[in-house]
Amino acid sequence: MNLWNILNGTIFNVVAVAIGASVGMLLSGKLPDRYQQIVLTALGLVTITLGIDAAVLVMGDTVATYRPAGEAGKTYGATLAMITVGSLIAGCFAGTWLRLQDRVESLGTHLHARFGKGEAGKFSEGFLLASVIFCVGPLTLLGCFENGVAGDPSLLMIKSLLDLFCSMALAAALGWGVFFSVLTVLGFQSALSLLAYFFAGAIPDLSQQLMNVVGGVLLLATALTLLDLKKIPVADMLPALFLPPIVVSCVERIAPGALIVPGVLMDTVLPG
Repeated sequence: MNLWNILNGTIFNVVAVAIGASVGMLLSGKLPDRYQQIVLTALGLVTITLGIDAAVLVMGDTVATYRPAGEAGKTYGATLAMITVGSLIAGCFAGTWLRLQDRVESLGTHLHARFGKGEAGKFSEGFLLASVIFCVGPLTLLGCFENGVAGDPSLLMIKSLLDLFCSMALAAALGWGVFFSVLTVLGFQSALSLLAYFFAGAIPDLSQQLMNVVGGVLLLATALTLLDLKKIPVADMLPALFLPPIVVSCVERIAPGALIVPGVLMDTVLPG
């Protein structure tokens, strides 16, 4: 499989975000502040819906799929919840230590100084929020896995269509910073697709689903920022997204069958 087949979904996604953000910028000067605010509110509510879908519904489906019979099954949901919480806490510590939020905001400030217009703070906010919204969530993870493993960009195509309208609305409210999130989308999704191509066979489906659950929590945190309820340093939480496979692997080495029970569902990956 050539490089185009691995990355074509990501490239299409980048083009969609660039087009949406450009159209949004054309509209931004014509929208009064109250309309820009209601757009952000609507996006915040939609992000909550996507976050609940990933954090709650995916968790419920995962528990139902992998729950073993008998007494062990009664606490299986709590066990997966502990893995999710542990991944989030460890990821937050790692991201805070690495000062990811500060670094992403500094990158936004640098991009604004070189290319941007308008307020630097608004530019950085648009860049950060758009980067998180476009790069965190089930469609991103599953889409990149399918694109990398099977050369199938269909999920990323669907995501691109959603991101087209989302980037349009975000850019209308937050400006040029949203446009430059294409750099994050290109780098992050390309890396995920390439990692999937080389290593996805080593990642059980259970681990992938728990990554989606963590991504849902990050989307909920982003929604709180969009709704101006609480400013959460979401970038500091991003390492948590990649910790469930490590935690699941460690638990299975210590207690084989504790999470991936033989006979319940094989630890398969996306078809390739």
